[in-house]
Amino acid sequence: MTQPHLIAIDWGTSSLRGFLIDNGGKILETRASRHGIQNLPAAGKEGFEQAFIALCADWVTQYKILNAVTCGMVGSAQGWVETPYVACPAGTDTLLAHATAVEAPLGVRLLIAPGMKYLPEGGAPDVMRGEEIQIAGVFAIAPETRHDALIVLPGTHSKWARIRDGQVESFCTYMTGEIYDALSRHTILSRLLVAPNTCSDDERRSAFEQGLSLASNGGTGDFAHQLFSVRTLGLFGHMPQELLGEYLSGIVIAQEIISGIAKFGADDIRVVGEGPLCRRYQDAIRFIGGTPPILHGNTAPAGLFLFATTAGLTSQGDHETGQLRTG
Repeated sequence: MTQPHLIAIDWGTSSLRGFLIDNGGKILETRASRHGIQNLPAAGKEGFEQAFIALCADWVTQYKILNAVTCGMVGSAQGWVETPYVACPAGTDTLLAHATAVEAPLGVRLLIAPGMKYLPEGGAPDVMRGEEIQIAGVFAIAPETRHDALIVLPGTHSKWARIRDGQVESFCTYMTGEIYDALSRHTILSRLLVAPNTCSDDERRSAFEQGLSLASNGGTGDFAHQLFSVRTLGLFGHMPQELLGEYLSGIVIAQEIISGIAKFGADDIRVVGEGPLCRRYQDAIRFIGGTPPILHGNTAPAGLFLFATTAGLTSQGDHETGQLRTG
């Protein structure tokens, strides 16, 4: 194994992931922990220090690591040390200029990346924390996106970010995942939804696309009416209950994609993240927008390495792209 050099941590609300990386950007080991900022082993600063030690103390002591970088909710007002949002347009250099350094346990200097805020003239403000590093990871993995791209990050609160000249120019947040969860668990629709364990992939895809089609062919303000069709299709047996969740998912995701494409266009879309949800977004964007988006995986470690490289914490990475290698 090559010599470990850097610890990178993606520190969220409910969990965190740590990456042991060498000086050239190769991921040597990955660890996960349940110690997100709302699930710390103790209150306040002590809780963060204990979580850090539990995650990576042996890495620090065995390999004499002096530097670590982190992103996500660890820099929020409820985090280890608050690291305020930076305003768009902003790139990796901007993040570094407003980062916060913390003296972590075992003599490690921990650099916390700030989040981003978008303050459109005459519009409501928007924020992200953690996604800005995922976007930096896309820059590292696919350098052509620095010039002009549209990056979509599905999740509980999905983000659509317009990239120009190596900076996040603007972005928009959609509460799509949270809306689906609320509808499927806390409304009358929840009584009809059954896990599709006995359905084929083709059946599930067809139900999802029916929801996409209904939403994409609807009129302004039809969303609430479209939602009620989940109940009536089940009530009259026009769709098996096992498929109603897929249909509902199509309706809800389509609202986001229709709006996102209207705001940002449909050219050079990159979907960022892992798992079935991101593949579902890829399929839905293709269905509604026509242009097949490129799917990237988890770009957070690549973004953290680029952040560290920009800070001068690595000497052998690609200082232009911060390219991270795996395997």
